[in-house]
Amino acid sequence: MARAKIPVEEGGAAVRAALGGGADRDTTATAVRYLLQLLAERAPGNTVEVRVPPFGAVQCIPGPRHTRGTPPNVIETDAATWLALASGSRSWADALASGSVHASGQRASLEGLLPLRY
Repeated sequence: MARAKIPVEEGGAAVRAALGGGADRDTTATAVRYLLQLLAERAPGNTVEVRVPPFGAVQCIPGPRHTRGTPPNVIETDAATWLALASGSRSWADALASGSVHASGQRASLEGLLPLRY
C-alpha cells in the first residue's frame, strides 16, 4: 500500500520549523519525508535510492529500474544534512566532500536537482 502524500501546507510548515531549529522529532520526520516526496516528484524513476534514516527513503531519477536486493545507486545522509541540501543552504559538492553524504553507484548524484521548492 502506498504511503499517503503529505499535503503542501503541512509539509511546508514542517520544513520551515525544522530549518528554524528546535523542531521536535515528529516535525523533523515530516519535513524530511515531505522533501523526499518532492524529490521523487521532481525526478520520478527507480534508478537511485535516497535514504535519510530513520525517517524515510525514496527511489527517483529516470533510468534502469531496480527491483530486488540492494540498489546499485544509493545516496544516504542524516536528517540535518538532507534538510540543508534540499533547502539550498548546503551544496551537493560540499556535503559529498565532507562525508556528510554517502553516495555509491555511477548514477548516485543529486547535482542539479537541489534545492527543492517547498
